[in-house]
Amino acid sequence: MQSDKTLLLEIDHPDAQACRIAIAPFAELERSPEHVHTYRLTPLGLWNARAAGHDAEGVVDSLIKYSRYPVPHALLVDVAETMDRYGRLQLVNDPAHGLVLRALDRVVLVEVAKSKKLAGMLGAKLDDDTIAVHPSERGRLKQALLKLGWPAEDLAGYVDGEAHPIELAEAGKDGVKPWTLRSYQREAVEAFWAGGSGVVVLPCGAGKTLVGAAAMAEAKATTLILVTNTVAGRQWKRELVARTSLTEEEIGEYSGERKEIRPVTIATYQVLTSRRGGAFTHLDLFSARDWGLVIYDEVHLLPAPIFRFTADLQARRRLGLTATLVREDGREGDVFSLIGPKRYDAPWKDIESQGWIAPAECTEVRVTLTDAERMAYATAEAEERYRMAATARTKLPVVRALVERHPDEQVLVIGGYIDQLHQLGEYLDAPIVQGSTTNKERERLFDAFRSGEVRTLVISKVGNFSIDLPEAAVAIQVSGTFGSRQEEAQRLGRVLRPKADRRQAHFYTVVSRDTIDTEYAAHRQRFLAEQGYAYTIVDADDVLGPSLPSFD
Repeated sequence: MQSDKTLLLEIDHPDAQACRIAIAPFAELERSPEHVHTYRLTPLGLWNARAAGHDAEGVVDSLIKYSRYPVPHALLVDVAETMDRYGRLQLVNDPAHGLVLRALDRVVLVEVAKSKKLAGMLGAKLDDDTIAVHPSERGRLKQALLKLGWPAEDLAGYVDGEAHPIELAEAGKDGVKPWTLRSYQREAVEAFWAGGSGVVVLPCGAGKTLVGAAAMAEAKATTLILVTNTVAGRQWKRELVARTSLTEEEIGEYSGERKEIRPVTIATYQVLTSRRGGAFTHLDLFSARDWGLVIYDEVHLLPAPIFRFTADLQARRRLGLTATLVREDGREGDVFSLIGPKRYDAPWKDIESQGWIAPAECTEVRVTLTDAERMAYATAEAEERYRMAATARTKLPVVRALVERHPDEQVLVIGGYIDQLHQLGEYLDAPIVQGSTTNKERERLFDAFRSGEVRTLVISKVGNFSIDLPEAAVAIQVSGTFGSRQEEAQRLGRVLRPKADRRQAHFYTVVSRDTIDTEYAAHRQRFLAEQGYAYTIVDADDVLGPSLPSFD
């Protein structure tokens, strides 16, 4: 397989869950009708599987066992040879020459050394199998080699960074009861540490923060933690104070509100990517201390400027945390080469079966637009149609009926359009959290929701990630970012925190029938279908009952 090629594979097997578990490590679900699933097979997926410890023999066996049709022998050979490309070039530290690119296949080294894409990255040829590399080019070289189809295995090691004592407080601390890392969390940390850098993929609610804390306890060094927003950063701080030996004084916040640099510093992507006079004035934070570990929370959302600076951080251990490696901007390759390959991935349904996340029922509710809405949609410009379908007022009574269906549950209503959210807030008599809501007001409303004082909360895209609302048991999605799979996974994750009584969570998506809204909904659902979540499609009339409520 060429590095820019993909293949589609149809899978038809009576044990769908076993099939997903076997195929998911190296392929991505493309379509999921009732029985026949189509998976997308890419070189990057195969290389991620290889880096995570899967071999070509296991991948080929899975393809033969689960494919709907006999797999051509040429394809099986192609898969094996593609996986074999990973690691034929290695970055290592040579005692005499420092960082070098070493080949296990001399011809490959000759091939890549002639590429103009590597111009200026390689130094002197040391012998037939070794070329010197300037340490500053370590990240960019890995990016370039990946694009050439020869991903290098980085074995050059890492600096320890500035030492700082960090221990997990599993015996309990400050009123927190004794606890222990879950088996999959410990496995994730071990896999990350063995590789030195890379990404851990766990579902929302599965305790990714504790994986980060355990990695910090392993490193015992100053740590820079990058998060999506200030609220998420303060959640990290609370969890670290409660679950580790760290005190509040040892943890600094680097955000729009504070600029503290301490042994453990939590910074927001937003402040790091803010510009003044065209320059990224806060990126110096990366070199402000001799960091031993850099943690990227929600790594699937990593902004482009952070990628550029991360290329210079290759001597630091780097841990990416995410619920899904899917990036809608297509930069999964940059995550692979600059943060590191996928080191650990646990199927969502496996963790659900162990009781660590709540079981969830996913339902798509289809509404029929009024004649006036249908005509407006039909005559609208193409770029306006999704917004019109996603924000149709016909959805309002359906959302209210869904809220009323769960009178004793904490409900999140999530959307992507501010005008629609204000309509919903007024219609449901519920408070709204959006991008312009101050951090103080956000935290007040989140606390009120956690305590049960507020039962229904209307929330914008700020609810897509890094918000700890364990009491949320119902999520109603009314509009989103077109067909974003990562957004769908994050929104379901808002209700996956395990409930004290082990009750089921509910995730509803309200879509407009016969519009592009349904097409985008189908695309959004692909990732969760791969994780084993089946969507039930119901008509709005089944939710509303015999009479349609008014908009008043």
